[in-house]
Amino acid sequence: MEIERIAVLGAGQMGNGIAQVAACAGYDVVMIDIEQAYVDKGLAAIESSLARVVAKERMTEADAAAALARVSISTEKSAASDADLVVEAIPEIPELKFSTFAELDGICKPTAILASNTSSISIDAIAAATSRPSHVIGMHFMNPVPIMKLVEVINGSETGAEVTAAVLTAAERMGKIPLCCNDSPGFVSNRILCPMINEAILTLQEGVAEAEAIDGIMKLGMNHPIGPLALADLIGNDTVLHIMHVLYEGLGDEKYAPAPLLVEMVEAGKLGRKSGQGFYSY
Repeated sequence: MEIERIAVLGAGQMGNGIAQVAACAGYDVVMIDIEQAYVDKGLAAIESSLARVVAKERMTEADAAAALARVSISTEKSAASDADLVVEAIPEIPELKFSTFAELDGICKPTAILASNTSSISIDAIAAATSRPSHVIGMHFMNPVPIMKLVEVINGSETGAEVTAAVLTAAERMGKIPLCCNDSPGFVSNRILCPMINEAILTLQEGVAEAEAIDGIMKLGMNHPIGPLALADLIGNDTVLHIMHVLYEGLGDEKYAPAPLLVEMVEAGKLGRKSGQGFYSY
């Protein structure tokens, strides 16, 4: 399966990052969002990011200009009609994902691969919204996309081997290291990461240590680049809570129950960096 043209649905931080690495890999990319202001902002973010790469002498101005020229923008999903691979990077809302994939199924050519950048929603559930479950796969990029090397590739129970192979090849061409797993709540990344964050929140809640000490112990003692509480603030405490709910409901084990302090913080709007207040002030 040859992939030459890629559509990225969503022009936010993840979407524009995916569009950037795809364009830098030589793919023709269309970046789609629901409002012109969103795609304009996403394109400006790509331009700014490429300028930083050039300033660090990791890319020539000519190569950056060529990559930017390969990115087009649209506010219509129909722009994905001739894409060989569609990567969805819209908000992590199950019903929105399902309706979007159902719509893409009717727009895209039968051979097109429909990939989701979801961090926790079942690939099988997404695939069930389409008539092509063999062509649906998870392609979970890490944030920030231009820097982080991993792409977590999630196979649904009906994902075709040739689809997986094509996605692995595309990810590698984008300079990423793709690693495969099977569809399961939280996949691998968040099944391991978010319970660790949740445990750090419980440790804070129980007064075992202050936030700075918890993060410092994990950074200095476990060689983590960022402490779990600071990471929760970076990810968004609402997102961490959502993933804990997915794990708790999907695996049915009390060990995945969200920490009461996490629930309280989200209800109080203390979402982390994006709200200016979380476990730390920003």
